[in-house]
Amino acid sequence: MSDVSEYIVYENCPPRRIHNLLSPKWTSMVIYALGMKSFRTNELMRVMPGISKKMLNQTLKELQVAGLVSRKVHQVIPPVVEYSLTELGNDFLKPLMELYKWASTHAELLDKVDANFKLAQVEQAV
Repeated sequence: MSDVSEYIVYENCPPRRIHNLLSPKWTSMVIYALGMKSFRTNELMRVMPGISKKMLNQTLKELQVAGLVSRKVHQVIPPVVEYSLTELGNDFLKPLMELYKWASTHAELLDKVDANFKLAQVEQAV
């Protein structure tokens, strides 16, 4: 029988670190978009319908702190700010793309899961 301690999800263990990194709603989508090219804030908003400017700025700041995104200010008038993935961000994009491929492969099953989840929410509300 194996030691139960190997299954405990400690504070700094890899699963928890990944969860903390990806748990904000827009994080993976911002990383995905910046994996295509560098973007200015308004350009990012256009490629991610539904995100507010406040949420985008918050997500970009969190990703900068995490070391996944860099912010470059071009000294022109008016100033131009451009965001891109860092080397670490590009490295993180690879496994993220594998998750996206998995989701694409299992789209039909994920649709059923979503439908079941919505049904369960309706039943709980009644």
